Amino acid sequence: MSDKLIRVMLVDDHEIVRHGYKRLLESHGGVEIVAEAADAAESYVQYKATSPDVVIMDVTMPGRGGIDAAQQLRRMDPNARIIFYSMHATATYAIQAIRAGAKGYVTKSSDPALLVEAVKKVMQDKPSFCPEIAESLAASRVEQETNPIEFLSPREFEILRMLLEAKSTQEIAAAFRLSTKTVANYHYAIKSKLGVSSDIDLVYFCMRHGLVPPLGTAP
Repeated sequence: MSDKLIRVMLVDDHEIVRHGYKRLLESHGGVEIVAEAADAAESYVQYKATSPDVVIMDVTMPGRGGIDAAQQLRRMDPNARIIFYSMHATATYAIQAIRAGAKGYVTKSSDPALLVEAVKKVMQDKPSFCPEIAESLAASRVEQETNPIEFLSPREFEILRMLLEAKSTQEIAAAFRLSTKTVANYHYAIKSKLGVSSDIDLVYFCMRHGLVPPLGTAP
């Protein structure tokens, strides 16, 4: 690979977290942070303005989350290289990230050097997953039972995430610029795909599949 700096955009709703990523990446050399964004909408604007080589994005952000944002960036630019850097270490999130077009997934509990390594590998169009996620993905494939959440589209998955955060239909509609009727239709379709009939059943279903921590546990 050439000595040209890898141009990176950081997408995370916490400024202090972005600052930490920037220091980490630039301290290893070969990386230049050319843009930062605090949410999905800002990421589209910054991507168009700077055309970064690699995007590092959090999964959970206010409003439209990283899964939907990644899908939209890939629609804008099919060659966009996206790495998720997330607290979520389950195969469920990783599979949705991959379906949205991500080329890498590193958990925030991983050795920070793995994020640097992921940037360099993804820049070469090679997939990069931290050991924790690689093991989780492998285990999910060994199990014979298919997780119905895998059949949700990235948009449905993001709406499900917001429902689990107790966001109202109006809040979800505003975030995605949809009508409340369309959001209600998504809500119904999600429950149908997951085979649940009520919102209480939906929450317990998501607990069993690692999207929601069990009651009484710390987030």
